[in-house]
Amino acid sequence: MEQKKRRFAVLTGGGDCPGLNAVIRAVVKTFLQNDCEVYGVLNGFNGLINDNLKLMDYAAVSGILPRGGTILGTTNRDNPFHFAVEENGELVYKDMREKVIENLRKYDIEALVVIGGDGSLNIGAELARECDIKVVGVPKTIDNDLPCTERTFGFDTAMAMATEALDRLHTTAESHHRVMVLEVMGRYAGWIALHSGIAGGADIILLPELPYDIDRVCEAVERRAKKGSNFSILAVAEGAINTEEARMKRKDWMAKRAEAGLGTTATNRIAQAVQKKTGMETRVCIPGHMQRGGSPSAYDRVLATQFGSYAAQLVEVERYGVTVAMVNRRVTENRLADIAGKTRNVPENCELLSVARRMGVCLG
Repeated sequence: MEQKKRRFAVLTGGGDCPGLNAVIRAVVKTFLQNDCEVYGVLNGFNGLINDNLKLMDYAAVSGILPRGGTILGTTNRDNPFHFAVEENGELVYKDMREKVIENLRKYDIEALVVIGGDGSLNIGAELARECDIKVVGVPKTIDNDLPCTERTFGFDTAMAMATEALDRLHTTAESHHRVMVLEVMGRYAGWIALHSGIAGGADIILLPELPYDIDRVCEAVERRAKKGSNFSILAVAEGAINTEEARMKRKDWMAKRAEAGLGTTATNRIAQAVQKKTGMETRVCIPGHMQRGGSPSAYDRVLATQFGSYAAQLVEVERYGVTVAMVNRRVTENRLADIAGKTRNVPENCELLSVARRMGVCLG
């Protein structure tokens, strides 16, 4: 009698990210090479709830290495433990864990590879803890802000895109003698702003971890003008806050921003204040989701492939409840519980902060 093949599944959850397809490809090809079957779960955890899975083969992952996004689809809304369902015209939330368990059993799936950021990995950890589902995580975020790993795929691509934007802003800023403010992604951590700011030669870099004083920002712009540099470039993380907001609860300063009508990020307010206090014409550029899209860089393709292949290997040897990580430039593993739902911020002793300060970059 022919021995039954082991079956596994893979899903992508949360926001999209350059390199997701490279991970999927590596997971699928590694499983197939070892004579296992693998199912792709469509649209994140939604597919586990609504029985939306498809059997993957070599053809399914052919040609996807350079593609952005995810061929499996994703969502950052469908939590199996708090799933939105419409009943009698009203939205109610239900615990759908039993549907997840039922569908995994239906396909005889032994274990699940969850590719996602803090939210998705937190759900994966909860499924492992509450439902005894065997899970291996793969950390994903362009923000590079997950703990216990030095680098996440997608970050290099996003940083390169932000750096290119800064390069382009330099020429127009210098030509028109303007202050150009670039808002980059990074709601809670400023890794993209810090790295792209240094790579793109920003004069001022503002991070969520270092509350800024708008007077110091304006003074930095004026100092450059006095020295003959009649333009300035600011790299601002979307989560940057000022010293006053740092003393307030998040919901309070968010409400205050909404009342001011300048958006939920600080960028427009910073630009407005700089123009008013320095007299220099100021413009804002927000590349937004362009940082998430497009083809992954060569570095991200390699890292994503390493992560995906290693995750499949962990599953095959039944090393569950862990997530792939890069530590000391080596791909390894950490406990899923140590990374799920947590954030890695730019530390005060970060070498790049010291580099920026030594070169006269204003950090607010």
